Amino acid sequence: MIRQIKRTTYITLGSLFLVLGGIGLFMPILPTTPFWLLTCWFYLRSSEKLYRKVMQNKYFGGYMKGFMEEKALTLQAKVVSLVVMWTSAILTSIYLIKNYWIVAGLLVITVCVTFYILSYRTKKT
Repeated sequence: MIRQIKRTTYITLGSLFLVLGGIGLFMPILPTTPFWLLTCWFYLRSSEKLYRKVMQNKYFGGYMKGFMEEKALTLQAKVVSLVVMWTSAILTSIYLIKNYWIVAGLLVITVCVTFYILSYRTKKT
């Protein structure tokens, strides 16, 4: 009984993060990659079938597989991720956030995520 509740909860959360990641493709403030990584994490622990579906997706499956299984990103993925992330952070800081402490926090997080992305080895395509 508990195992089934946990499985259902994980599938539900994985699906929610998949949708949020999809919305993030069109809204620069919403991060796509972390949501899709959470999707993979929840599906991996609840449904092999859903996990395989995500990994075989023709649009983002290769990217997620490289990140989750090979612990590597293509140079293009690194560049696109960093450009989008920094552009979003800078534009958000300039136009939406008026509190300097929040801007400073956002920039610290952006720097940390930059180092995290760069810490992955670069995969040859």
